[in-house]
Amino acid sequence: MYEVGGCVRDALRHHPLDSKDRDYLVVGVPFERLRKILMRHGYVDLVGRSFGVIKFTPFVTGDTPPVTCDISLPRREKSTGNGHTDFTVDFDPALSVEDDLIRRDFTINAMARDLSDGRLIDPCGGTEDLEKGIIRTVSNNSFVDDPLRMLRAVQFAARFDYELDPETYQALLDNVDLISTVSPERIAEEFNKMFIRATKPSIGLKLLQETGLMRHIIPELEDTVGCDQPGGYHAYDVFEHTLRIVDACPPILHLRLAALFHDITKPKHKRLTETGASFYSHEITGARVARDVLKRLRYSNDMIKDVSLLIERHMFTTDVGSKGLRRFIRRVGQRLLPDLLDLRRADVIAQGMGGTTEDVDEMQRAIREEIDRKPPFGRSDLAVNGRALMEKFDLEQSPLVGEVIDFLLEKVLDNPDENKPEILFGYAGIYLENRSDKKDVN
Repeated sequence: MYEVGGCVRDALRHHPLDSKDRDYLVVGVPFERLRKILMRHGYVDLVGRSFGVIKFTPFVTGDTPPVTCDISLPRREKSTGNGHTDFTVDFDPALSVEDDLIRRDFTINAMARDLSDGRLIDPCGGTEDLEKGIIRTVSNNSFVDDPLRMLRAVQFAARFDYELDPETYQALLDNVDLISTVSPERIAEEFNKMFIRATKPSIGLKLLQETGLMRHIIPELEDTVGCDQPGGYHAYDVFEHTLRIVDACPPILHLRLAALFHDITKPKHKRLTETGASFYSHEITGARVARDVLKRLRYSNDMIKDVSLLIERHMFTTDVGSKGLRRFIRRVGQRLLPDLLDLRRADVIAQGMGGTTEDVDEMQRAIREEIDRKPPFGRSDLAVNGRALMEKFDLEQSPLVGEVIDFLLEKVLDNPDENKPEILFGYAGIYLENRSDKKDVN
């Protein structure tokens, strides 16, 4: 039995191992016999049976949580089908461990450790490439067999701060158009790994742009390359600034995605002025473009909503009073407020002008104090609800009720002490009385 793949690679890199990310290879044991052996020691899930893969969860005692791992037979495979989502697989217990390793993507992933004696099996020179910090394909046809590997090469380069082997780099250039055959979901998965696991995703983003992968995946970013920002606020063009803000953000997916898109439409909004240039409303159109791109890459609606909101609000001012602060908290929402403030901090760092973020720190302190005072921030915080308004003013359920609720919320955002039923009913009566379209009241 052999330990294979990323866990071997990361152990050699002296990188902390994730107990959930361990893969094993069994040679010389038929699939059914392996399944019966494993069933005596744990739970067996055959979801990967057609690939010669078993998900195995060993029995545990005490409070130790069980850990599921993949146990596979040696195989050969090639991606096929629309979007390279299917694979032709030939698994055979008679294949050697070396046969299995040479079908893998990169040399640093094509290593195994014999669990019986600790011996390292490295038929492709992965150890040497690890020492050199090199990403090198196992096969010259690696990117043709599975074009997603081009993105994986970029993702690993960013995560490990490695360089692509010259031949691997050239092979990527030669086959870059094949990325259009890969499904959006698989592309997004590699993006996610890069943004969450890499300290400097900019390494991967630069490779995406240099190799031409970017124009296939997010062509909207191409216009930011070389778009300068005169006026004394930015030391870099829009693309370089984008790389730096992504690096400066904490490794939170929706935050780094927001950083990636936050200035994407600046080139379209650039207007030269006497003092430099203006980019009015780029945050609004940028959020729109981000929604389109993320939808194209099949991100969830919740992710798209969070990213677009952060982009729309990233030009906020920190010079606000208590009323403005409460409105800011309401519009952003308490969950995303820390991320928006971190986005601003990263934006200042990425400007490259030595700016400071004391104003953001002060605003965060004021937000914390305001939240602790527990003023109303949303409809549910009001002292009256829609049903109470309908009973009080004999209203039918209609959009009008929501209008009144929103009107009352604006009132208490200005004056939280007025969040009392008798005061709110009074305001509601005035609103309904003065409403021009009174025929909709009853």
